[in-house]
Amino acid sequence: MIDLMAQLTQATGLASSLLWQGLLVFMRVGSALSLIPAFGERSVPQRVRLVIALAFSLVVLPSVSSETLLVSPAILPLLVEVVIGLLLGISLRLFILALQTAATIAAQATTLSQMFGDAGPEPQPAIGNLMVMAALALAVASGLHVQLAEFFILSYQFFPLAQLPEPADVTPWGVAEVSKGFALAFSLAAPFTIAALLYNITLGVINRAMPALMVSFIGAPALTFGGLVLMALAVPLGLALWLEMFQGFMANPVSGLP
Repeated sequence: MIDLMAQLTQATGLASSLLWQGLLVFMRVGSALSLIPAFGERSVPQRVRLVIALAFSLVVLPSVSSETLLVSPAILPLLVEVVIGLLLGISLRLFILALQTAATIAAQATTLSQMFGDAGPEPQPAIGNLMVMAALALAVASGLHVQLAEFFILSYQFFPLAQLPEPADVTPWGVAEVSKGFALAFSLAAPFTIAALLYNITLGVINRAMPALMVSFIGAPALTFGGLVLMALAVPLGLALWLEMFQGFMANPVSGLP
């Protein structure tokens, strides 16, 4: 009887230790997955996201189990892991915001901003829905789940377990990533902006040469048609550039750290 009680006590201690290790990993992975592209979209049901977070936690846990043993159970380490997870999720979410910004600029430049607009939780023009959904499909088809598992495991190297990042180190990294996001957005929207500029210059020259001609009635349909043609030509190339930068960031997320 004494041996049985000892075995039960030992098993209970092992179970509680394993539960604490899993909870530490889940706090980082779960908070990050709430913002990560594809798996963290609002269209994904919350129960499905919870299951995905648990699955990723089980994948990541064996790689960091030795580090979790050094952290004693407390509330503060859990809060620190949530903060780190949110930082990781926001860094990846910036790539979706870059697509949405680029699509808004392109839609405004080519008068496509009100065509087939979506009044969903994140209202955006049709080209924005197209670019975001196509980018998410490319990312998932390229093995996003495997890359995310590697990304989470790699995150423990530059964001140690239960250690709050220094603001002096995180701030330059965050500013650099935001700058890269806006640069990517303007790069994706550049063909539409340049085409709209050339169109307006041409329209102004024609209007100056032929004042009696109602160029707006002729130019507006031409601009819309040209925008659709340019979208068919430029969006695939832009998505290829986006996917390359996205995968490059996941392979080396600390490139902006000092």
